Amino acid sequence: MVHFLALLGVLSISFSAVFIRLARVSPVAATFYRAAYAIPVLVVISLARRRQDVRTRREHLLAFVSGLFLAVDLDLWHESIALVGAGLGTVLPNVQIVFVAIVAWLKLGERPRARTIVMIGVVLAGVALTSGLGRAGAYGTNPGRGVALGVAAGVFYAIFLIVFRASNHGLVPPAEPLLEATVGMAIGALLSAGLDPQFTLAVSRQAHLWLLALALVSQVIGWLLIATALPRLPSVETSVLLLVQPVFAIAWGVLFFAERLSSVQWIGSAIVLAGVAVLSMTLASENTKVPYSGTLEFVTPEP
Repeated sequence: MVHFLALLGVLSISFSAVFIRLARVSPVAATFYRAAYAIPVLVVISLARRRQDVRTRREHLLAFVSGLFLAVDLDLWHESIALVGAGLGTVLPNVQIVFVAIVAWLKLGERPRARTIVMIGVVLAGVALTSGLGRAGAYGTNPGRGVALGVAAGVFYAIFLIVFRASNHGLVPPAEPLLEATVGMAIGALLSAGLDPQFTLAVSRQAHLWLLALALVSQVIGWLLIATALPRLPSVETSVLLLVQPVFAIAWGVLFFAERLSSVQWIGSAIVLAGVAVLSMTLASENTKVPYSGTLEFVTPEP
């Protein structure tokens, strides 16, 4: 049952990039409305189980702060999707595992094994290939910039994961910390609005419907299912399950938007996903205390 809930959650968030492309709004507007529509639902859910939340005031604050970093991650990710498509745009932020691992090593003072360093190099080489290397036929209006923004999104997603995990060490009901992070995300979006020249809250009725679907399906249902199921699974299974999201996203990009990656981009995507999977399992086998995630998305992956 836990595996089914985890897979259903991953499937839910895999539609994030689809909803974003269909909404056709600015990157920051998508981030804001994703949070704004999710907050009332999360408030109702969290109130029902509020007594079970035994976190400290510091942990409540950390959850909110993590949302500020998540807002930057999503702003960058949304722009990346506009430049390289829903599929490739969802693959790229998964490089967050590299940055999370580096922070963990620095914090714990552990020296990574040679195999781990090699796998990081493999993942980064795959990222370079996803840009199309400037060759004709590469998918995207600006593949190079889109890939750079996707990797930058991965950096902020890694920071979000580290801070968010620090806000919830126990198996408390996930709705409350998710609510606090989502409030932080809404405020972070408004604070970053000045950096988005196309930002406006005046969007079409159709856009509101897609953004509502994004909030409910990905931000609420997807994240709650993942946050409930994944802590109860072995870390190796968690790492593999979360990689199902970008695979689904690539499929949706092809089916819904006829996204046709070049052969170099396909190879790069495969290398990134395979490298992230091996790196995640390697870190798990080394018992490194790395906070594994989902991308956001929302867990995202992006996220």
